[in-house]
Amino acid sequence: MKVFKFGGASVNSVERIKNLTGIVKQYQGEQLVIIISAMGKTTNALEKVVEAFYAGKKEEALQLFEIIKNQHLTTAKYLLVTHYNACAAQLNDFFTEVEWLLHDKPVREFDYYYDQVVCAGELLSTCIISHYLNQEKIPNQWADVRDIIRTDDHFRDAGIDWHYTTEKATQCWASVTASHNILITQGFIGSTDENESTTLGREGSDYTAALFANILNAESVTIWKDVEGVMNADPKKFPDAQLISELNFNEVIEMAFYGAQVIHPKTIKPLQNKGIPMYVKCFLDPSLPGTVIHKKNVKNLPPIIVVKENQLLVHLNSRDFSFMGEAPMQQLYSIFAEARVRPNLIQTGAIGVQICMDDKQDKTEQFASMASTLFDVQLEKNLQLLTIRHYNEPLVATMLEGKEVILTQKTKETVQIIFKI
Repeated sequence: MKVFKFGGASVNSVERIKNLTGIVKQYQGEQLVIIISAMGKTTNALEKVVEAFYAGKKEEALQLFEIIKNQHLTTAKYLLVTHYNACAAQLNDFFTEVEWLLHDKPVREFDYYYDQVVCAGELLSTCIISHYLNQEKIPNQWADVRDIIRTDDHFRDAGIDWHYTTEKATQCWASVTASHNILITQGFIGSTDENESTTLGREGSDYTAALFANILNAESVTIWKDVEGVMNADPKKFPDAQLISELNFNEVIEMAFYGAQVIHPKTIKPLQNKGIPMYVKCFLDPSLPGTVIHKKNVKNLPPIIVVKENQLLVHLNSRDFSFMGEAPMQQLYSIFAEARVRPNLIQTGAIGVQICMDDKQDKTEQFASMASTLFDVQLEKNLQLLTIRHYNEPLVATMLEGKEVILTQKTKETVQIIFKI
């Protein structure tokens, strides 16, 4: 059995959905679990719906959601003939689920409503694609992943209940294989034991694919993207980026930790634990070899460049000239956990510490407020964080030409540099 994951770009139009169908046809006869993201920019559009709703702009939220409804119904009309009515009825159930909430008033935290609304994107896309595959004589069984993946109630970054999820995924797959070879379900989402929708963090569809692969002992996972494989830099920022044909799990975890967008940070562990290889392939040209990620050693990698935008440097200083020893650092890490923020870089001094983190307004303000109870706090904004794995000095010099460097950290393998935009 293989696990496929198709991202939003691979299903953002009628033509792309037909292309997905062509890829799946090449594997007919094989057992497949297919994880599909929301179409195109649907997640961003649903985020706008949540923001309007939470700001008390009910009519605006409903109007924004109406646009999303019409886009999906139009896509279904272009694709479906014999299966349109059944698909439309299922879509309307999902529309009602969101609209019922939008007619209410927010009384809980933003992240709760975010998950209840944004999860619709994956449900809508998989509904349409499942019906289209069935129409094209590719029999499959659709499942609501919220009935399978049980999580805690950390909305927008939920943790998995592995025992419950393993039991449900195994039962679901047994049901599928009794009559079909293909399961279609959603990435990115799950639900609590109170049946409240949750999300696993942005780009969490890769993680969903890895969960299913681990639990069902898959032969492999394939992530279908709009690039030819894993590149050593973002090709949109670096036109001369080159393909890396082979990586190991350790290297990919490092890349993900430093902010590379190719693979979700939590994805690798479930695969590494069972030695399941991952392939990153191009849905625009499936004949290209792509990248394989496995547990074997890989040598002679090129420099791998990751640039994180919208960074913030937090300067924390002891108020009474106490050293930044074990106790204050323990307190600081407790604040990280409570505020649910992750530092991208930490530089510790005698009586102060500097922390580079993503500048997310709500999280930034919460973290700064909590830290100010223990430290003097200063914030430095509008920064970029450059990370280069397997760096060389000429490349570093070229990347920093004309830049105002704020802070540098360097090991034998990796250099990280913060500079002003």
